[in-house]
Amino acid sequence: MKLTGSEIVIECLKEQGVDTVFGYPGGTILNIYDALYKHSDEIHHVLTSHEQGASHAADGYARATGKVGVCMATSGPGATNLVTGIATAYMDSIPIVAITANVSTNLLGKDSFQEIDIAGVVMPITKHSMIVKDVTLLADTIRRAFVIAKSGRPGPVLIDITKDVTAAEAEYTYAEPAIVAPHIAEMRDADLDQAVELINQASKPYIFVGGGAVTSGAQEELDYFVHTINAPVTDSLMGKGAFSGEDELYTGMLGMHGTKTSNFGVTKCDLLITIGARFSDRVTGNASKFAKNAKIIQIDVDAAEINKNIKVDCSIIGDVKEVLKELNKKIHPKNHDAWVAQIEELKEKHPLKYNPDGLTGPYVIEELYRITKGDAVIVTDVGQHQMWAAQYYKFKNPRTLITSGGLGTMGYGLGAAIGAKMGCPDKTVVNIAGDGCFRMNMNEVATAARNNLPLIEIVINNHVLGMVRQWQTLFYGHRYSNTLLEDKVDFVKFAESMGATGIRVTKKEEVAPAIEKAIALNTTVVIDCQIDSDDKVFPMVPAGAPIENAFDAEDLENEN
Repeated sequence: MKLTGSEIVIECLKEQGVDTVFGYPGGTILNIYDALYKHSDEIHHVLTSHEQGASHAADGYARATGKVGVCMATSGPGATNLVTGIATAYMDSIPIVAITANVSTNLLGKDSFQEIDIAGVVMPITKHSMIVKDVTLLADTIRRAFVIAKSGRPGPVLIDITKDVTAAEAEYTYAEPAIVAPHIAEMRDADLDQAVELINQASKPYIFVGGGAVTSGAQEELDYFVHTINAPVTDSLMGKGAFSGEDELYTGMLGMHGTKTSNFGVTKCDLLITIGARFSDRVTGNASKFAKNAKIIQIDVDAAEINKNIKVDCSIIGDVKEVLKELNKKIHPKNHDAWVAQIEELKEKHPLKYNPDGLTGPYVIEELYRITKGDAVIVTDVGQHQMWAAQYYKFKNPRTLITSGGLGTMGYGLGAAIGAKMGCPDKTVVNIAGDGCFRMNMNEVATAARNNLPLIEIVINNHVLGMVRQWQTLFYGHRYSNTLLEDKVDFVKFAESMGATGIRVTKKEEVAPAIEKAIALNTTVVIDCQIDSDDKVFPMVPAGAPIENAFDAEDLENEN
């Protein structure tokens, strides 16, 4: 049947099982929004307050559900406002499809009103970007975009469609969505056998889990692997929940703000089995001294990550779930009780600690964990509160921590929480933000309230840019250049003005009642938790130092 380009867009989205789209309309994309209006009973469109909120919402939806997130924007500034969200998704390998509309084909290249080469702009931060100037190519382009976004190492794809294409007609025939099989083409038996040999030879193995284990859905296979070879487990920020944070073999996060147990343990181990992690600088510290006593196995779906940051002794290229399935057929139960006991001693000697007096970020996180029993979807912005959430909330399942890892995007959380809640309406969704992050995109409170989303926003409010201030305190001689947020913004009044409920917390004993009330209200709630400006995230590894140089407040006191 013959359809307009705009109708083809909607039909292709329906083909792909898309039921939710986040976006903001404008001139060049009006035809698509007009077609969307006619299908509003099939595809729910969430109008965000800003296009960046739409791209973050698509990202949060994808992380929480494992599906492809979809966002839309008009040309020019509408399209460029998506860029930060697209880059965030790219750095963390999140599958989203961003659909933008451009000026008509005859106006391209003439500096027309709101014209920009958005496909060119996002080329370095997408798996693929393309502009459609022929309506007969539109359907296949959209279908290909979804395949690219989902296949291998996932990531964002952008489709730019000229306005005349959205109005032109072409023949459309329904097509079943392509099945994207796990990538196993490069997985070799010889590599699997080499890994098994290294595992058999090791007396002090450590398992390091990254975001690839979450993406591939390898929770069950990973749990079997860990307990069969009886090894302690650490993770990256992106890997949280792939292995349960409540398991006795779990030792906490690795790296700059990882636990001393994990940092010291990885330094002492003789085999590091790295599963779906890319050895980010925040994990490795000084790369030349990382896991210096260990042979290293790296399992990753992307061959480009092998030996990129850390030289490894054995690599297996393939989907993590599929690789672990094969490894699990080849391994046999191992007894590393003496090594596990050493790690347990480190746990007892170096527990996570914070000041028990007064209201602090870690206390808020621990209360949130206790009240939600670890079953909430936790979204964060970026900074101290993000690290506290990673340290003190025990993530039992994958896709329950949604955070910007690679790009470190302030202002990410609220939009992502909206996307997560739309994707998981039956889950308690909580965004944890600092006051600096919250102020960047707090207009999305209006989006949550307008859509009657039971969403909890916890602002860890220290009236400063906390993580930057921490660095200024420790490494910049207390020179607090432009990190004091000495304005008069009242987050409770702001929440109420946006149609949400606001709750202020200034004492420890107010935390639990506030969280319990927010859950019971079943509406959009902002909790303003006022903490001290100089609370710090510990442990910490100085940038570029070996991870065994982790220090905490006690170490600083002993130095002085």
